[in-house]
Amino acid sequence: MNINRRKFITTLGIAAISTQIPSFTVQAQTANTIIKPPRLRLGDTVGLISPAGIIDSEDVEQAKQTFTALGLKVKLGSHILDNYGYLAGIDRDRAGDVNAMFGDKSVKAIIAMRGGWGGNRILPLLNYNYIRANPKIIMGYSDITSLLLAITAQTGLVTFHGAVATSTWNNFTLNYVKSIIFNGELVTMNNTLATQLRRQIITPGKAKGKFIGGNLSVINSMLGSSYLPNWKNSILFIEDIGEDVYRVDRMITQLKNAGILNQLSGFVFGQCTRCSTGNEPSLTLMQVLQEHIRPLNIPAWYGSMIGHIKDKFTLPIGIQVEIDANTGIIKMLEAAVS
Repeated sequence: MNINRRKFITTLGIAAISTQIPSFTVQAQTANTIIKPPRLRLGDTVGLISPAGIIDSEDVEQAKQTFTALGLKVKLGSHILDNYGYLAGIDRDRAGDVNAMFGDKSVKAIIAMRGGWGGNRILPLLNYNYIRANPKIIMGYSDITSLLLAITAQTGLVTFHGAVATSTWNNFTLNYVKSIIFNGELVTMNNTLATQLRRQIITPGKAKGKFIGGNLSVINSMLGSSYLPNWKNSILFIEDIGEDVYRVDRMITQLKNAGILNQLSGFVFGQCTRCSTGNEPSLTLMQVLQEHIRPLNIPAWYGSMIGHIKDKFTLPIGIQVEIDANTGIIKMLEAAVS
C-alpha cells in the first residue's frame, strides 16, 4: 500500500524550526473518554512530520507554500528529511518528532507529509500519556492510519483521517478541512455528483455509532495489538489502493475472523483505487463485499469519497456519526474539535 505523491494546489502554513524530546515506550490502557483537540485558527502553527515514507526538500517547500497561503505558520520536524532505506529516518527519530510536536506548545496541529510504510514500527515509542496531556489535531491517511488509531485507542484523542501534506489541496478537500477542523461544524458529508453515480449500496438503512477506520491493509497489520480501539457499536470506514480483489477478500475475512465485523453498527468502503481482479479467474469487489457484509444486516455501501483520491473527506475518528446507506451520507452528530 503506497501513497502516490501529489502536487499541491496552493491553499494551506508551516515554517521551519524543530524540537525533539526523547522517544518513550509507553503502554497506556485503551481510552474510554473522548478528548477533542482545540480547533485550528488563522495564524496558528502547524507541525509537519515524516513518520513513515521518505520525502524530499521539494515536497517540504511545496507544503510550506500551501499552508502559508492558508494563513498558517509552519514548523518542521527535526528529522523530516532523514532517510533510512524506504523510511524517513530511524524509528526512534521518527517517533521523537511525533512526541516533540505534541510537546511543543507553539504547535496547534500536526500533519504527516505522506504515508508509505513505517507507522506501525514507532507505535511502542510514542508517549501516550504525554499526548493525552497535550491534545492537538493530528491528520493523515494511508499508512498514517496506524498513528491515528493507536493515539485514539490509547488516549481517547479524536484524530483526523484526511489529507497529508503531499495531497492535492483542492477546494473540495479544503472545504472539509476548514469546516471541521477550523470552524468546528457538524458537517454532513456527501459525494460529488460524479462519484455519487458510482456509489453502490450493499445494505440499505441508517445507523449511528462511533466512527473508526482507515486503510484496510494497515488495520489488518495492527490486528492482535493493543493499538486498535474498541469496535463495539462502531461504524467502520475503510479504503485501499493497488490491492487485487482476492487480497481485499483475505483482509476482510481476517476482520471477520478477528470478531470485528459482528460488532459493527455500520460499514462504509470508500474507494479501492487501482484494485483489480488480476489475470486469474476472480470474484468482483462487490461480490466480496456482499458476501462478507450483507449477512451482518447493517447499513453499508461502497463508493464514499475516502482514500487515495484527489477529492477527499476529512473524517474525525472517535466521534459519533450517523450514516445513511441509501443516500451515501455521513453526518457528524458532534463537533470534532473544542
